Amino acid sequence: MSRPGGRRAIALAGAATLAVATALLTAPPASSAGTVTATCKKGSDWGTGFDGSCTITNGTGSSVGSWKLEADLPSGTSIGNVWNATKTVSGNHYTFSNAGWNGTIAAGASASFGFGGSGSGWFTGCTINGASCDGSGTPQDDTEAPSAPSGLKSTGKTATSVTLSWSASTDNVGVTGYDVYNGSTKATSVTGTGATIGGLSAKTAYTFTVKAKDAAGNTSPASAAVPVTTAEGGGDNPTAGNKIVGYFAEWGVYQRNYHVKNIETSGSAGKLTHINYAFGNVQGGKCTVGDSYADYEKAYTADQSVDGVADTWDQPLRGSFNQLRKLKKLHPNLKIIWSFGGWTWSGGFGQAAQNPAAFAESCYNLVEDPRWADVFDGIDIDWEYPNACGLSCDTSGPNALKNVLSALRSKFGSSNLVTAAITADASDGGKMDVTDYAGGAEYVDWYNPMTYDYFGAWDAQGPTAPHSPLTSYPGIPHAGFNTTDTISKLKAKGVPANKLLVGIGFYGRGWTGVTQSEPGGTATGAAPGTYEAGIEDYKVLKSKCPATGTFAGTAYAKCGSEWWSYDTPSTIQGKMGFAKDQGLGGAFFWELTGDTPGGELITAMRSGLG
Repeated sequence: MSRPGGRRAIALAGAATLAVATALLTAPPASSAGTVTATCKKGSDWGTGFDGSCTITNGTGSSVGSWKLEADLPSGTSIGNVWNATKTVSGNHYTFSNAGWNGTIAAGASASFGFGGSGSGWFTGCTINGASCDGSGTPQDDTEAPSAPSGLKSTGKTATSVTLSWSASTDNVGVTGYDVYNGSTKATSVTGTGATIGGLSAKTAYTFTVKAKDAAGNTSPASAAVPVTTAEGGGDNPTAGNKIVGYFAEWGVYQRNYHVKNIETSGSAGKLTHINYAFGNVQGGKCTVGDSYADYEKAYTADQSVDGVADTWDQPLRGSFNQLRKLKKLHPNLKIIWSFGGWTWSGGFGQAAQNPAAFAESCYNLVEDPRWADVFDGIDIDWEYPNACGLSCDTSGPNALKNVLSALRSKFGSSNLVTAAITADASDGGKMDVTDYAGGAEYVDWYNPMTYDYFGAWDAQGPTAPHSPLTSYPGIPHAGFNTTDTISKLKAKGVPANKLLVGIGFYGRGWTGVTQSEPGGTATGAAPGTYEAGIEDYKVLKSKCPATGTFAGTAYAKCGSEWWSYDTPSTIQGKMGFAKDQGLGGAFFWELTGDTPGGELITAMRSGLG
């Protein structure tokens, strides 16, 4: 499985020789308790230039929605490059405002920005959001109200709730939050540019507006009103499905020591509707075996076996295939699908697309091999970048995936399942726009859009971002990289909602060298992981780096210099609610080994879908 988009690279260059730390402010005095403060210092000073940074700390009891630091520099000293902030200059007066993604600072948290300068001087007269940077004194007299929020719209609704979003307001000092009104009644107050209003009645018309406010208590005019009528029913979409599809990685039997028996002992088998066995390979235009030893040769002892019976040296089928056969005997309604491709082996589909009928014939003959025909109930195609670039580049054309799926359906018939894992890249002109996914949907039982791995430490310097955001947010590093946009775009293209499953990652993505607790911080590289840098199983992270907050519908955590994002049982419940509200066919996840021994995450999925 893979991230939905290409890698970005951010390079920040700096020069330093003599390290002379010069503080604008030392520790804030006792009078700063309950205020927003800022501390700026030089990192290095080589006489004719320097680099430095400023850290804004929210000492209040509530979130701050934006920040603005102002200061003066003496003649002959200037600031050039700035990162993690925007800069405006009037004479010797400098104003630094938050970037789009780091304006909100939670209570007790901090945000930072850096810069490079020339000359030998330093800041004087520092203020943060109009008050002295050290927390002393009182804010300047601010009588200017923020601008009215614009672009208010409904981004989702159920029978009992409405989700709204809008564009940020501007202010001469800084917007601290927004009040959302249901008619003339204040429904909620938030610091971001989105809110969900609950406690509503089914099939009822409501009118919503939003007002911005600043630290001085000034309130903006109301936004334009948006009318919304809630859905019918009791909050659940009656067309929603309850499929739960889990990937079993064939290589898990090695270093991870995860076997089919673990699916049973964890209690997960009874909660799954389908297992995708990953992966078969695609070579020479044909489906081929990925790992024969793990698949059907490995001998299991009695204590390793699903039913407690050891394999014999002469039995016709061993390995994971035989264990899956035993698992199906315990759970007759459980379906097993053989997945082919994946990120590493998707490059083979280009040749397969040149002769779809021959490819489908080879796949059918392999999946229906008499040795294991009773094990599998269909085929899953994990072609992750048709007519686009991923690990390699494919130029097979916009109809290639549709043609392959059509040939597979024709060969496998209506009694077998045909499914496909597909891109989650909903950006303009991205992977979703270069392939006919709507045409292909005619031939599949469902699609698995990979709504995770949107962001990760392949962007080594950040910004830190949740790898599986449910919704977009101001300053998101790449527009269209979130679950809501992915599902909305596929539906808009004509893919039926009940043929879409929402994807969950049973792991986290992480960075190291991070100082900021909230998303949007800078980093120095990928955080260490058990098997690969930048990625770690949920079962490890829940103890190693417990979640400290939620953002855009998923969780994040900071422990030491490491920053991780991952889904928890609570955020999974929210995503299952989204799947039901959208009328989706259910959910799937990558992959079984990331869950706890007791199946904590899959339990949340099952309880969330019902």
